[in-house]
Formats: sequence, C-alpha cells, structure tokens
Amino acid sequence: MSELLDVVRAGRADAVPGLVKPMTAADRKEALAALKALRKELRDWSWDRWRPRRRVQRALVVAGAGCHTGAAATAAWIGARDLREDFSLPHELMLGLLSDRELGWLGDVAHRLAGRASTARLDYPFIAGLVRLAGCPVPATDEYVHGWAQAVPSHGRLLPALRQDPHLPVMVPRLFETAELPGPLVWYGDTTDPHHWPSVLAVLAEEEVVERRLLVDASVARLLRGGKPGDLNFFLRLLDRLALTPDEERERTSDWIGMASDATSTVAGHAQGVLARLALSGALPARSLADMSGSVLFRPEKKLVRAQLVLMGKVLRADGGAAGELLPVAAEAFGHEDAGIQERALKLVVQHLSAVTADQRSELAMAAAQLSPVHRARAAEVFGELPMEPDSGPYEEILPPAPEPAPLAPSPSDLAELVEQTSALITSGGAMSDFERVLDGLVRHAYRDRAALADALRDALAGCWWLDDASPRDRDNWLSRNPDGVGVVAASVLERVSTKALWNANTRGVSRGSCTHETLNGVIDARLWEAAYLVSSRPLPFLLATPTWETGALDPDVLVERLGEYQRLCATPAPADFAQALLRVRRGRDPETARAAAALGTPEGERLAAWLTGNGTSLPALDGGAEREKSTIAAWLGQGPAIRRGFPRAFRRLGLPDVPDESRCYHWSGDRHGNWPAVLPEDRETLAVWLLPEVTACARDDQRGGSWWLPLLAESGGPAGRSLHRGVAYGLGARHPEDRLSAVDALLVLAARGDLDGELLGRELAALVNSDQVKVNRSADAVRTAAATGAHATVWSVLGAALPGLLAPGTARTGLGEILSVAAECAERCGATGDIPGLAELAGRGGGSRLVAESARLLATLRS
Repeated sequence: MSELLDVVRAGRADAVPGLVKPMTAADRKEALAALKALRKELRDWSWDRWRPRRRVQRALVVAGAGCHTGAAATAAWIGARDLREDFSLPHELMLGLLSDRELGWLGDVAHRLAGRASTARLDYPFIAGLVRLAGCPVPATDEYVHGWAQAVPSHGRLLPALRQDPHLPVMVPRLFETAELPGPLVWYGDTTDPHHWPSVLAVLAEEEVVERRLLVDASVARLLRGGKPGDLNFFLRLLDRLALTPDEERERTSDWIGMASDATSTVAGHAQGVLARLALSGALPARSLADMSGSVLFRPEKKLVRAQLVLMGKVLRADGGAAGELLPVAAEAFGHEDAGIQERALKLVVQHLSAVTADQRSELAMAAAQLSPVHRARAAEVFGELPMEPDSGPYEEILPPAPEPAPLAPSPSDLAELVEQTSALITSGGAMSDFERVLDGLVRHAYRDRAALADALRDALAGCWWLDDASPRDRDNWLSRNPDGVGVVAASVLERVSTKALWNANTRGVSRGSCTHETLNGVIDARLWEAAYLVSSRPLPFLLATPTWETGALDPDVLVERLGEYQRLCATPAPADFAQALLRVRRGRDPETARAAAALGTPEGERLAAWLTGNGTSLPALDGGAEREKSTIAAWLGQGPAIRRGFPRAFRRLGLPDVPDESRCYHWSGDRHGNWPAVLPEDRETLAVWLLPEVTACARDDQRGGSWWLPLLAESGGPAGRSLHRGVAYGLGARHPEDRLSAVDALLVLAARGDLDGELLGRELAALVNSDQVKVNRSADAVRTAAATGAHATVWSVLGAALPGLLAPGTARTGLGEILSVAAECAERCGATGDIPGLAELAGRGGGSRLVAESARLLATLRS
C-alpha cells in the first residue's frame, strides 16, 4: 500500500495498474483510505504547484478507479472535478486496469460516466471502451453524442468511418435531438465540400445506411424549433444535399408555412422558396398562399416582403381567379413603413383590380387610405376619392416622464446595519448610493467608537484576504495601489494597513498621460485613501462630500451646514473630501447660500462662496477634433488654473485642457466604475468629454458596453453641450443593439427634461456619418426605435437637422433610404413641413430604389 501511495505521489500513473491488480479486497480498501487523504491534501496545495498537482491527480484518478468496488463510487471518483481539472483520462491504461471486472459493472460505470455533463464529452474514449468491453447498449446522452461526433475522423475519412460504425443507427437520430449540435457538424468553411457532415449524411441516406425520411423529418422539425444560426445552417445544408422531391416538399406544406411566418430570416427564406415552387406548380392552394402571405408581409425583413409580393404577382398572372384571395392580402402592405413596398403592392393591386368584385374593390379602396402621401395621388386615380382617415385631433408627442432625482438615504446609524452593508459592498459590490452611504458610515462610527467598529467588522469580514496571514508588506503594497473600494477603510479600522502606506498613496497624483479610467478612478481612490488615513490618524466626524441626491449631487446649503458643524467641532476638512464636495454642489442658483458660506469666516467657507458665485471655477468642457487647439488654449489661460491651484493632485487632471490619450489605455472597452458620474454630477459636459472615447469605440471599432454612461449623464446636472450630444450621436451608431438602446434612452431623457438640442444632435450625426465614423443603417435602427415610443417630433427635430448634411452632394451613403424612411414616418405623424436642401433633386432622379422612393415620400409629406 505504501508503495502505491509513493507511486501516486510521484505522479507515475503508468505504474499504478501493476500495483493495484494483485491487491486483495482488503488491501484495496486500506489503500483507498490513504488515497482519499491524499486527495484532500491536494486541495490545499498552492496554485504555483499546479504542474506536480496535475501529475499526482492523474495517477490518483487511476489508482482510485482501481481500488473502488462499487460502480457509483468509481464513476464519482473518475469524474470528480477536484481531481480532473479538464485533463483527459489515460483511457487505455484504465481500460486495462478494469478489464477483469464484471460486464454488468463495466456497463454501469459507462452509463454513469456518460450521464455526468461535466466530463462525459472529455471521457468519451474511455466510456466507449467500457461499452465495448461490456457489450452494453450505447449511453446516448447529449454529452456522449458530442464526444462521439468529435471522435469520428474528419474530412476524407468521415464517410468510411461512419460506414463502419456499428452504433450509427443509434447515434445519428440522437444528433438531431441534442440541445445544440456537436461542433464538428457545423465546423466547415466550404458549403460545397463533399466531405463535410451534410454531404456525408446525404450519401449514407442514398446508400440506405441511414433512413432518408428520418433525416428529412428531423431537419424540418429542428428548423421549426429554431436555434443557433450555425445549427440551423447545418439543417438547411442537409436538406439541400438531400434534394427533396416535390412529393416530399408537398407533404410538409404546413411546416414550410410555419417557417415562413415565424422562423429566422434565413430559414424563412428557404421555406419561402419551397412554397414558391409549390405555388407555381399548382400544389399550393390560393387560400394557403393567402394565409402564408399575410404572415410574411408583416415580417420585418423587407427582402422577404418584396419576394412575397413578386410571388403573388406570378401566381396571379398564371391564375387570375386567385385575385379575390390574394389582393386583399397584398393591400395589407399599403401600411408598410417602406414606401417602395407600398408602391410595389399598389402596382400589384392595380394590375389585377379588374378581377375582383365590387365589394372587394371597396375594401381595397379603404386599405389605400394607409398609403403615404406620395402614393395617394396614384391610388386616387384608380379608386376615386379615398376615404378620409378619422381625425385624431392635434398631434401629441409622447415622451417618458422627466426623471425626478431621489434623495440619498442617510448613512447607517446602527452599527450592525453598517457592518452588514459594508460586508455586502465588499463582497458583492453595489451602487454609487451604497458606496457613499457606507463610506460615510464608516467614517462616522470610527469617529465615535473605533474599537467597537473594529470588533464588529473583524468577524463580518473574516473572509477578506487582508485579514489572513499575508505579510504587512504585501498588504501595504496592494492596498496602497488598489483600495478595493471601502475595503481599504475597513482595513485601516482593523489596523491591517500602515498609515505610511496610506499617506504615500494619498499624496500620489495622476500622471498627465493617464487615460479616462485612471483619472476618474484616481479621484475616487484618493477619497478612499484619504478617509482610510484619517481613520487611523485624525478621525473626521463625517464626510462633507456625501451626496444629498442619488445622482451624486450635493445641495449647497447642506454643505454650508456641514462646514458650520465642522467649525463647531474644531474639525479640519480633508482636502480630497472637500474638493469632491465642491464638484458636487449645484452652482449659481441661490446667492443667499454663497453669502452664508462666506459668513462662516473659514477658508473653506470662502472657497465655497467663490465657487457658488462662479468666479472662474467651472471645469473646462472641451470640444474635440480640429477645434480642440483653440478651445484648450482659452481653457488653460482661464478656468484651468482655478482647478490646479485649489484642488489636490488627484483632481488636477480634470482641470487640464487636454483629454486623455486613449491609445495608451489598456482597460477593457466598457470597463466602468459606477461612481464615475458622481465625480462631476453637476458638470456633465466635462464628464462627457472624458467618457466620449468609450462610446466612440462602440461605433468606430465595434466594441461593446461603452455607451452605459449616456442615460446617467442625461439625468445629471449642468449644461448639455456639444460633447454630450456627440456622445449620443456615436451611441446611436453603435455596433451592438444594447449600446444603441442606451443612446435612445439618453435621447428621450434629454428631450423630456428640455435639454435636447435636436439641431445640434442632427448636425453631429450627419458629420459622423459623412466622416465614416458611424454607419447609417445602425443610426436608422436607433432613431426608428426612438420614434416607435411616440417621440416623432423629437426624432424629426434631429433628422430634419441631419438631412441637409446627409444629402449634400458627394455624401451619399448606403442605407440612407432607411434614415429617410424614419424621417418620412415622423414627418407624417407630427405634421412637419418645410424644405430640406437636396431632397427635391434626390426625389427627382427617378428609378425604383428605396432612396428615391423615400425621398419622394418625405418631399410629398413636407409639401402637403
């Protein structure tokens, strides 16, 4: 037994079977106890011993499998996560070790391992070997099927390997039943490759090795069910290789109609093609075609809608008697958002109008009232005077309620509540409001009774790494560079970080070349280091900068009261705390508050009074691009020095006239700090300058998550100038839908608050599109989403200002028809009029492009 343990500790898995096989049952039981003790010991090995631990684990798995006698225990040992760490089993070695066990036992172990989702795919070779030894049925679990598909030879060897596989009749049907297809089935670049899975399965069906009907039915069922695009493409390729006969297609007519109505665009297009063949061959009744067309015409994919109208036209030319069934359905496209589709539907109806009854003609005339103004004249020529739409009264803009700022709840006064919230914030994080309340609560309780606070925190934070046996130097080095939120303040209360380290961290500034993340985090970290240092040296009664509102804003009269209380307690304000308080107060609203601050007679009171009266104290909100040089010089000579003179080093970067060089930023795109907006809650334009590169990357570089700040700044205070509007423009053209939605939210919030400058946003959007920094189709999707909320006049104010730049000579962009479509819809809804330079020339070009059609539609609307 001791020899076996030595071999396992040495990681010599190949030597284990020779030692285990001669053992008696009693010997194996005794050895198993020692192996379990070694397994427990391995859990405590440090991470830097991963190489020897991997070797020991490999040998330990083999030894434990040989010493266990029960099938359940053996399978649990082999599949244990703490023993495996994603390495494959030495299956030949283990199969030789277990080959003398009973056949039923081997089959039981095989099926138990196949049922373990975490390891079944990785252990396929071993499980397949057990099945072969036991002669038992194949365990057809999803993971085992995936393992089988991955183990089959690829490319030119795939077909012969499947022909010889005795388990093929069981495994092929299971391929179609798994939640997701195995990777090898969808990993191919050339769709015409004769050696990939769809082609090979089609060959096996021809050879009657697998049942053809099974492949067809299973593929159709999976396409109806939906799934990942790669999976669906596999089933489409397979159906293409199987080349369904007309009878096979006709048998599944209802399935194709279901796909055309509800499936993904690619699948719906395939089904539409099948139904087109059936319809043109006379195998699809006109009633069925009408039902299917009614669903397809309401799909968002314009390509499918146009194809359906073309199909209906072909059927009507072949069978004029179907007009009574098909034309009322075609007329449903009169209300489509695309003017080109409206025109196509109108032409179809006009061409076959003579084949309908008088009642049907009246119904079609009623439907024609939905046409946009550009097509109503033609409809009136055909149907006579069109019915008047019911007067719905004057247009009413629908905007979300302007967000009302919520007051920040007081800091926890109860010690138990504070400790609970501190622990939750350190372990799980929280919102800005939680951070501010807990930080202020720690400072307050440390001022009252630091010993009691330390006793309460010690047990609650027992899991924090800085409370373990880490060396003081390691703790100081880490916490002086990474404050870990309020953790550094708690560590200071518990005397787990030195005051020297905190002092050094507190005096360290942010370098001029720092990126946005380092600058804004530097302000937040400076407050934390300062609070942690003062907790150990000169406790403060409370923090001055704790917001009064959940946006991060601080009422100036509250700050005056706090300074008065500091004066009464003979407390000296902390520099970073007071600096943050100044940046959070609402300025220029109440001269009485400024006079009250000056009346305190303290340096901080005088600074607050000057700050509130606006004597050169606003932060510079800088423009970007080519205008930056002019604006930065003025800012450097004017407002910038006030920041540099009166603020701690960590804050001075905010007052410099240049924005950070994002080329030197190593942070992830979308990497954010929930407290950033609270750094400058009353100066959102300056903050927008700093955060603009975040959202710019979402549009120019297709990155994700960088527009998160737009809705927050829309709700913040201060002027909404060019930088914030440019950020919204970039967000409207972001690559990912969630980023565009953030920009839409910001747009609507600014409009609801009366802060939106539609003309400015429109000019910015046009400039970004014309400079190829924003794609038209993405912006069109975003503004369409905004208009769908009922904000048609708001969206028109933006698009009406953007169109002159977008339609200027030499600036045509692919997808401009989408923008014009949204603009036309908004103009129709809100009753906009006027003249757009270049619109008439574009509408007069002629032709059937969507760009021309939507230009004509918008022109007709503005002139109506």
